[in-house]
Amino acid sequence: MSVRKPAVAGMFYDADPEDLRESIDACFLGPYGPGKLPLAAPVVTRDIVGLVVPHAGYRFSGYAAASAYYELSEDGLPDTAVLIGPSHRGIGSPAAIMTSGTWLTPLGETELDSETARSILAGSNLLNEDERPHLPEHSLEVQVPFLQYLSPKIKIIPILFAIVTWEEARVYAEELGRAIASALEGKNAIVIASTDLTHYEPKSEAAKKDRQAISAMEALDYIGLLETVANVDITMCGVVPTAVALSACAAMGGKRAELLTYYSSGDIIGDTSQVVGYGALKVVKGIGED
Repeated sequence: MSVRKPAVAGMFYDADPEDLRESIDACFLGPYGPGKLPLAAPVVTRDIVGLVVPHAGYRFSGYAAASAYYELSEDGLPDTAVLIGPSHRGIGSPAAIMTSGTWLTPLGETELDSETARSILAGSNLLNEDERPHLPEHSLEVQVPFLQYLSPKIKIIPILFAIVTWEEARVYAEELGRAIASALEGKNAIVIASTDLTHYEPKSEAAKKDRQAISAMEALDYIGLLETVANVDITMCGVVPTAVALSACAAMGGKRAELLTYYSSGDIIGDTSQVVGYGALKVVKGIGED
């Protein structure tokens, strides 16, 4: 069984297991996090079908990640998390999935859900089995320690997308969203999109642009999200993965997304001239509502 070794331990997050757990604690307890540590609830009827989580270093985006994973812990932990993120280096296949092996972090090994991953792969002609983009990429790796922190039993399915045209992005969202939803039917699973928002603009301008992207996400309007990012020129690195995830969540019964937190790197370091925006959302079915 192949082991995907960590590429950014010691850079985006601590390489020492004890230090890593302490830093994740700090993300949950910090000023932009939920303010308390998670306690996993038993799964009765899952309401959350998806999350949108950023992927910068924990010092910056860890609070937003913690806000999302806290909500997941309250809802009851999944057996499988489909992780969908951008391939920043653009190597290998433009839509790449891994279907076997484990992912190693300082907190241990996380197993891939091979059966479900192969079902997703079989459900779309756009997806290729290709580990090359995954080996150096951080956008999914930084999610894994948070999942391991919640439970070492959660399996993952990693999918990466390189930059594609806007017309291709719509096709990806629709076809792969259906394939993912179909493969997850009847399973205790969740879809997690990994993305940062606006990059390197003044805080006020970034917040204005990001609000438009967030509004589309809240409505699960994945086509509107793609159009907004293109038309407003939002440097959202994971827009295609997020569109795919929103499409899958809608097919899984998701009704809307709720914003959990939003802030920028400027709020962390005090320099608001060139910031990166971080937001966390949960996608819910709205169980128990009229």
